[in-house]
Amino acid sequence: MKLFIDTGSVADVEEIAPWGVLSGATTNPTLLAQEDADPGETIQRICELIDGPVSVEVVSKTAPEMVAEGRALAAVHRHVVVKVPFSPAGLEATRELASEGIRVNMTLVFSAAQALLSAEAGATYVSCFMGRLDDISVDSEAVLREIVETLRGSEAQVLAASIRNPRHAVIAATAGCDVATIPAGALRQMTQHPLTSTGLERFGSDWKNRPELGRWLESLVAG
Repeated sequence: MKLFIDTGSVADVEEIAPWGVLSGATTNPTLLAQEDADPGETIQRICELIDGPVSVEVVSKTAPEMVAEGRALAAVHRHVVVKVPFSPAGLEATRELASEGIRVNMTLVFSAAQALLSAEAGATYVSCFMGRLDDISVDSEAVLREIVETLRGSEAQVLAASIRNPRHAVIAATAGCDVATIPAGALRQMTQHPLTSTGLERFGSDWKNRPELGRWLESLVAG
């Protein structure tokens, strides 16, 4: 499963991209609005840092307006994927954009039926929002697994979104999702475990008890 970062912050991407785990990114109007920066410059910079697909969302409600915004966003950078919210108008816009060779991430998908329509309309990515399903006491894992099974054999990729914690990411992977887009905070949580921390402390303490070992490593690095 590929990992994307879900953010509108260049600083988040600058921090996490060097880990070597990111294959793409997703943004949305809310995330971009939270940053005190020019959105165009932010998108450009994230595209440069990630060197992979970066989803950027339209904000209009009608299909013609979505298509116009989608064309404009796709022209910002070759990595841009146009994010379109699910609706009848969104399906219409997706079909038109896809016919022009513009990749679409259909967002706000909450059922297998919506996912099936999204794939048939030509979406490259179909984004199922796990956290928001959990918020209304719907089993997000069951919905996600049904979407994966429904789209098996389709060219559309299932993208797990609204990831709230590391467990969501693991569920997405075991469910067979193609991609999970994860906020920076949850990505940081994925690096943490109390046994890792105590192990590092123990290794460091043992090494310090033998100063000659430190001198040996320093000389080795120096060449």
